[in-house]
Amino acid sequence: MADETQPAEATGAQPQIRMQVLAQFIRDMSFENMVAKKGISGADVQPDIQVAVSLDARKRPVEHQYDVISKYRCTSKNKTNGETLFLLEVEYGAIFHVEGVPEEQLHPFLLIECPRLVFPFVRRIISDVTRDGGFPPLNIDTVDFVTLYRQELARRAQAAQTAPVN
Repeated sequence: MADETQPAEATGAQPQIRMQVLAQFIRDMSFENMVAKKGISGADVQPDIQVAVSLDARKRPVEHQYDVISKYRCTSKNKTNGETLFLLEVEYGAIFHVEGVPEEQLHPFLLIECPRLVFPFVRRIISDVTRDGGFPPLNIDTVDFVTLYRQELARRAQAAQTAPVN
């Protein structure tokens, strides 16, 4: 039986991970309704919607606190003629308190687990804004943040290989 007064590292147990959302906020948002702006007829509209997601995380001056920013760009174009119907850009921020994550796992934790936790809030904002903008609510599919993270690592590795050597 292990002595319960020993630290987790001494007993071989994993350290306890603690994550808390301290704040969530819209950092920046823009919605452009091109249908209303240009007076596009609704009779021949067949929307094609593209959603691009990018992530950023930064250490805050306070110990164990991090800013995580998720950026969503939703573009709807008409399939028949390629005209843009609407463009929505949202930067959604959250401040996290994270403890117990090993240093080598902190970067993926911040760019996978943290955005996953606040995703439902961003999804609702996107749905509400498109609906309030005169379109059917856009309920974006769940984002696979693991795949997104791996794609970014691969992109960075490719960029490092093709970068000129001085």
